[in-house]
Amino acid sequence: MAPTFDCLLLTQPQDDVWLITIDRPKALNALNKALLTSLSQAFQWLDALPTTKVILLTGNGDKAFVAGADVVAMQAMTALEARDFSHLGMALMHQIEACSAPVIALVNGYCLGGGCELALSCDYILASENAVFSQPEVSLGITPGFGGTQRLARYIGKGNAMQWILTGDRISAQDAHKLTLCHQVLSPSELLKGGLAQAEKIAKNAPQAVRFAKQLIHQGLNLSLHDGCQLETERFALSFTTQDQTEGMAAFAERRPARFSHQ
Repeated sequence: MAPTFDCLLLTQPQDDVWLITIDRPKALNALNKALLTSLSQAFQWLDALPTTKVILLTGNGDKAFVAGADVVAMQAMTALEARDFSHLGMALMHQIEACSAPVIALVNGYCLGGGCELALSCDYILASENAVFSQPEVSLGITPGFGGTQRLARYIGKGNAMQWILTGDRISAQDAHKLTLCHQVLSPSELLKGGLAQAEKIAKNAPQAVRFAKQLIHQGLNLSLHDGCQLETERFALSFTTQDQTEGMAAFAERRPARFSHQ
């Protein structure tokens, strides 16, 4: 049985696929210390579960994925308290990136500030037609604090990130798709269905190979091309020590579906 977490709903819509729903609809799912802690605990629990193949992350309701960090809670922070809050959010974003299973953000409605940073920490983003993206922190007299300046530039390039962050402009789902920020735009009623379809495609593949591939992409972004390719060679060789490699290639040769064992 799945544990419970404050301000989160944790469900299993398919075998080995988990859905985390941020559940602060009255606050438009805004991030505060308690919610950041709950998200960290939920990802830690799912990452330790050997059968977890895919994690979907969304917000409750169609108004907001996450409308940002909780500005009311931030208003009276000292610089030291703000640093601690940034460290807490940064740690969660790094944790999501390092999660062994792929994480897909299903963005519904407002995805602003810390919410956009949360979505950027996921492996990729599906958006509903009513999604709105923004990093509006400069309008509040602050900078992004959960990795927005770094991940957004890596996602959409330096110039686009500069324009978006320095103006604080809001971007529609359609424009976000043109910038390759999100990878598919769906109607609100089809967003979860689209996420589950993606999860099903991923989940049918060899779990260890999927995890290796995710790690290679994330780690390679911080390496030279030569060093990244060397890392890929080593992980490619390591995959030949797994039972999933034996089963996957045997199934191909025998023209039958593979029965992967997570090993």
